[in-house]
Amino acid sequence: MSGQRIRKIYLDEEEDFSRPHALGQRVVTPVRFSTDPRDLGWVRENVPCQTACPADTNIPAYIRMIVEARYGRSYELNRIANVLPGVLGRICSRPCEAACRHGWPGNGESVNICHLKRSAADHKTAGHRITEDLYTPSGKRIAVVGAGPAGLAAAHDLATLGHAVTVFEREEKPGGMLYYGIPEFRLPRQVLSVEVHNATRLGVEVRTGVGIGNGPSETPLAALRAEYDAVMLATGCMAAMRLPLEPGADEEAGDPVDRLADAEYGLNFLMELHRGAKKRVGRRVAVIGAGFTALDCSRVARRLGGDEVAIHIRTTEKYIPVMEEEIFEAKREGIVIHGLRTPVGLVTDEAGRLTGVRFAQNRLGGWRENGRRQAIPIPGSEFVEPCDTLLVAIGQRTVNDYLDVALDLDRWGSVTVDDQGMTSEAGVFAAGDYVHGATTAIEAVGHGRQIALKLDAWLMDRVRRKTVVRIEPVEEPLRERAFDFIPRQPVPTVPTGRRFKGLKKEVETGMPKDVALEEAKRCYLCYLKYEIDVDNCIYCRACIDVAPRDCIKLVSGIDIESDGTYGALHETSQWNQVGAIWIDNDQCIRCGACYLVCPTRCISISRNEIMLQDV
Repeated sequence: MSGQRIRKIYLDEEEDFSRPHALGQRVVTPVRFSTDPRDLGWVRENVPCQTACPADTNIPAYIRMIVEARYGRSYELNRIANVLPGVLGRICSRPCEAACRHGWPGNGESVNICHLKRSAADHKTAGHRITEDLYTPSGKRIAVVGAGPAGLAAAHDLATLGHAVTVFEREEKPGGMLYYGIPEFRLPRQVLSVEVHNATRLGVEVRTGVGIGNGPSETPLAALRAEYDAVMLATGCMAAMRLPLEPGADEEAGDPVDRLADAEYGLNFLMELHRGAKKRVGRRVAVIGAGFTALDCSRVARRLGGDEVAIHIRTTEKYIPVMEEEIFEAKREGIVIHGLRTPVGLVTDEAGRLTGVRFAQNRLGGWRENGRRQAIPIPGSEFVEPCDTLLVAIGQRTVNDYLDVALDLDRWGSVTVDDQGMTSEAGVFAAGDYVHGATTAIEAVGHGRQIALKLDAWLMDRVRRKTVVRIEPVEEPLRERAFDFIPRQPVPTVPTGRRFKGLKKEVETGMPKDVALEEAKRCYLCYLKYEIDVDNCIYCRACIDVAPRDCIKLVSGIDIESDGTYGALHETSQWNQVGAIWIDNDQCIRCGACYLVCPTRCISISRNEIMLQDV
């Protein structure tokens, strides 16, 4: 396998240097960095949580640090990939948990990865010092338009690469939808403020209240392009999707949601609320939509005095694309979810006030490309649901009419970019939801970081950070078989009766250290690779006999894919056909039983971690 070898010295996090000759705990370990496709492919295949994370967070590593009570190191391992660990530890959409091997059939529930991320942020010491790997100044100047998660992540990484970065934000506070779209009871603004500061503290200039566009008091994009060496657009999806009613309904009078005083788009509702506007709702509130914004609107409405708050969705609760915990907490707060209904019209009284929404009953159809079910209205099934306030949150879209430079767009109105993340305008890059449409905060962070590296390579005319696998031997098993029987630990929450006194009381209080430890133990530590040295193996079968799972296989061979990665195993039960005894990492739970019983010590353990290496 390719790659250079070094010897790494690392120190105990709690090392005490107060005594003159304190050397602390020092361990010298051989470390290798590999670009071999077999090593890269092994991590992608066998660490499904990291592969599922859009920011490529080294999840097993930061969870292991929690087991060792090294919360600061855990936080830093998060920050390497995701500059906002305390934020994402609260509001992440958690694609990693859906991929977690602990949640596979027969393995129990997935590890509570997201809340362990928050635990690292919560429990690190007050004096924790953030560390960064920095390049020397490049002399290049970059403008980033938009201080949301994509823009902040890109600005941070570009600053570490030595560039002078200026972030332009139209709103008065940085954070984008993190600040203006997510309620404080889910994301305290102090947490957001600290992590935005940490992401921009390396000389990034943040200019808030500055609009980029073709308005009378705005700075045109052409002027930015002339002043800076490169521009990145990360303005997200800042416009609500319009409510499609039945053909011909209210067309002449315009959008009824905009026309009625008691109806509003959920995105506008939340943004104006977080700008400081006073919002009110009626006693009966109807929310239309099935995403995070719809859930947030409904929970805000309850806190503003709505007695009967209901969410109306086109399919069923099973297909709502948010975490189960969000739905559970909404229901605990008295919010009702009604499924299988499509809005077809709004009902008003003689004075023009909203009195209800007219729905058509649906039935479930086939599967759509995005993995959800079709909703098919049933003819003649219309009915009216009474309400005093309507909040519509059916999606968000990008806005491009603010630009003075015409960029190529796709059929959905989103900007198109090439393989390097560049738009049709030379030197103008784009990242996050502005490219992909409405996604999630972690996807925006991940894409912002990806485009930052591509922008840097274009600007400097060479790749300066590359993806490698860091391989380090491990001297003994790090898990116990008993850890597999620890149930998923619940996250403490504020009692429902105390949640409705204002909008700032955080609902989830975070895991105490003892709870976080128990949850962290559950992780399979999939980045640990158990291998059998076939030259030293005596085929005694001791490892097979003690294995608690069907994880050690007799194989006659293994396929090698066209890209150099490992393919399928060819199992055999005939000893005269056995080429090797192979550890199946899909089944391995890293309990170490095979390692401890092996009489020839032919089983080795290594830690395999994908990372970015400065070139």
